[in-house]
Amino acid sequence: MRKNFEYTNEHQTSISFPLGGIGSGCIGLAGNGHLQDWEIFNRPAKGQYNEFSHFSIKVEDETRVLDARVLNGDLNPPFTGPLGTEKTLEGFGFGPRRETLAGLPHFESNTFKGTFPIAELSFSDMKFPGKVVMEAFNPLIPHEEDDSSIPAAFFSFTITNTQDKTLYYYLNGILGNPYKGKTRNTFSKKSGISKIMLDSLDQNKDDISSGDLCIATDSEDVSFQEYLYRGEWFDALEVYWKDMTSFGPFKKRSYAPEDLNIRDNALLSSRIKLAAGESKTIRYTISWSHPVNKNTWGRMKSGRTTPYTEEEKYWLGKSWLNYYAVLWSNSTDSAEYSLLNWNRLYRSTVAFRNALFASSLPESVLDAVTSNVSILKSPTVWRLEDGTFYGWEGSGENEGSCEGTCSHVWGYAQVLPFLFPKLSRSVRQAEYEYNWADDGSLTFRLMLPIGSPRWHFRPAVDGQFATIMKTYREWKICGDFSWLKKLWPKVKKALEFAWASENLDQWDPGKTGILTGMQHHTLDMELFGPNAWLSGMYLGALKACSEMARAMDDLDSAKEYEEILEKGCRILNRDLFNGEYFIQKIDLKNKKLLEPFVDKGLFNFDNNDGTIYDIYWSEEHKELKYQIAEGVSIDQLLGQWHSDIYGLGDIFEISQTQKALRSLMKYNFRENMREHYNPCRLFCLNDESGLVICSWPENKERPTIPVPYSQETMHGFEYAAADLMIRRGLIEEGLKVVKSVRDRYDGFRRNPWNEMECGSNYARSMASYSLLLTFSGFTFDGRIKHIGFKPIFDGPSSFFWSFNTAWGSFTIENEKSSFVILGGNLELKSFGLPKNSSVRTIRKNEIEINFKLKKSQILFEDIISIRVGDSLDFIS
Repeated sequence: MRKNFEYTNEHQTSISFPLGGIGSGCIGLAGNGHLQDWEIFNRPAKGQYNEFSHFSIKVEDETRVLDARVLNGDLNPPFTGPLGTEKTLEGFGFGPRRETLAGLPHFESNTFKGTFPIAELSFSDMKFPGKVVMEAFNPLIPHEEDDSSIPAAFFSFTITNTQDKTLYYYLNGILGNPYKGKTRNTFSKKSGISKIMLDSLDQNKDDISSGDLCIATDSEDVSFQEYLYRGEWFDALEVYWKDMTSFGPFKKRSYAPEDLNIRDNALLSSRIKLAAGESKTIRYTISWSHPVNKNTWGRMKSGRTTPYTEEEKYWLGKSWLNYYAVLWSNSTDSAEYSLLNWNRLYRSTVAFRNALFASSLPESVLDAVTSNVSILKSPTVWRLEDGTFYGWEGSGENEGSCEGTCSHVWGYAQVLPFLFPKLSRSVRQAEYEYNWADDGSLTFRLMLPIGSPRWHFRPAVDGQFATIMKTYREWKICGDFSWLKKLWPKVKKALEFAWASENLDQWDPGKTGILTGMQHHTLDMELFGPNAWLSGMYLGALKACSEMARAMDDLDSAKEYEEILEKGCRILNRDLFNGEYFIQKIDLKNKKLLEPFVDKGLFNFDNNDGTIYDIYWSEEHKELKYQIAEGVSIDQLLGQWHSDIYGLGDIFEISQTQKALRSLMKYNFRENMREHYNPCRLFCLNDESGLVICSWPENKERPTIPVPYSQETMHGFEYAAADLMIRRGLIEEGLKVVKSVRDRYDGFRRNPWNEMECGSNYARSMASYSLLLTFSGFTFDGRIKHIGFKPIFDGPSSFFWSFNTAWGSFTIENEKSSFVILGGNLELKSFGLPKNSSVRTIRKNEIEINFKLKKSQILFEDIISIRVGDSLDFIS
């Protein structure tokens, strides 16, 4: 079962908890403690193992071995073997892979407690003379992006002697050498750190496959085997288990590197002596370095059949370094850094985890917020050589899924700008540098290597306008006017592309504030004519740009944007609301809607020999394809969701917004999927519930061939809709949607730390972070040094926050509220408190400070500077 983030028995089946840095890859920690999904080689590797890598333990008294076993619990079914393996005499019909080590003595049971970024596994067995608790993590410290990018998995093992006599415990780490050719495993010791580095003498250091691994410990009493026994058949494990069950430390074993193409394993053992009832902790790291990266997948062509140009070929031949290789020269370097700085890194990571999990959130919301932070630590994310953040949409089994930090997918993600705002700003900078064209269009995928020619495809409406709103968000978080000033000419041109004559898709040539042209979007096709979803995004961008223009003293532009915004909002709320919800206005039988776009711009996927009519017109049905029409779209209010988070105000009329949200819940929520028709991908099925992308009430016009994916449940969409429901007072409905998503990820059905859409670890799911902002009532404005909290629920509460250059907690008690800095530093001029708050005294570290109170707004007489450990106490 699963309770309080603790998973047992069958609910451990699907768990793979990512252990790795931002942009450095990761190793998956299985629910039973095994190491799987070795996604450290510049690509995903779902279901892949690294030889016999694992941890084990043996126990001795003064004369003999009492027990020896692998630090795993039971392997859960199925036991028939995996499908799709490329090896002979292995796979389905051959039983579980030997690398699972399920055939070796192990623990009867274990519990898995996952409070990301820390996993805790407790192993139990009546026959084992002791207690073992494993803690595994990779540092995650808000605003410390480099310390959060270490290419390593951290493990600590706390062992307790439960017997009535002194015993010796050996905690052993075994690490496979995955390289080809003359493999080499080398032991060394420096600064109290014992380590074995694994590499190959045959590597070309400029090749993407080159690299090294390292297992290390700072234990004092160490024995090792650079190599497990080399042999045929099952020889290595036979001899390993003989050594495991033999008295005393492990005896050294070394081989000269030979071109045998043998996958060797190394062993590093730490011994501790425990008196009866005593506990001690042993620490290990597994680190890696695969410094060279390269575009091995080509360029997403999207229907283009022409060969690569010479310029494209040139760029595809270039490689770059992963950013972690700029920081650490190899895996021993990062291992030493990790162990020497362990206490600091662990202390800050625990402080982050504790503050986040102490937040006063409903359990399903806390689950959604915290679990999806893990996407930053998955193979979905890279950091380029200069540190720029880069993301795939998700991860396939063995390569990334949909390249380019796709703006219409990452537009939903809200984790990065609050936890790591510098990285978020790096994405904006890359977009305006490499995705921007002179006409103002922004292609929605960044091509690699960075500096490559732009992607040859039309801009996406939602991606383009999300980028503009996110530029506003980053500026509002950092408050840096000089940062915005550098980008402003391109931001301005990107907005004005909506009505530019160069825009062959003719979004809004009349400056009406409503999009009417050909509108590409995140559901991978185009809408035609006025619709609330994409026009709402446009209006949000207009509002953001009007504020940015005024800040840049571009008053004429600000006035123009405001006039277009006013017209657009009036038309949106008057003409695109049908009394229940917001719609797309279109005559599906009108083929002439396509005429303006014949032989103009770029068409869509895999139809280069045809015309726009072949793509969008069904001659059999005499009807346009891939439209919404009078459907209930899950994203009809997406622009309002963005606007609410960033403090841009109302775009959609308030009462109509609430009606539309109620209609969305009424028509799109499915209590179970047994009667629901879905020809698309299956992210929700059987008895599971969820909010579908689009539905059509019985009396409303439904396209014969509607917008793609309309019958699916996609989690990022669900979270955005649920969050807006909660913000607008539909708390019960919003919580029902959130719970429906997280119930699908219970450890048995699916992995709690891998929400899927177009692949694993899907970026859009980071929309869930907005729920923390909503429940805490978090308001922010770095431009005027402001922060505030207006929680949804009254009464005592506590919330994690992260903003600009600091992070911490805000706690409300009966007669006192406390704002605590746990990391970084911050300057404040004002502070927002819950409505009707009365404050008599404010103290900074017990020293009173002067202020004025104006409608629950604290105005400090002087700028308040606060640092780590400081507390602002508001006393009523």
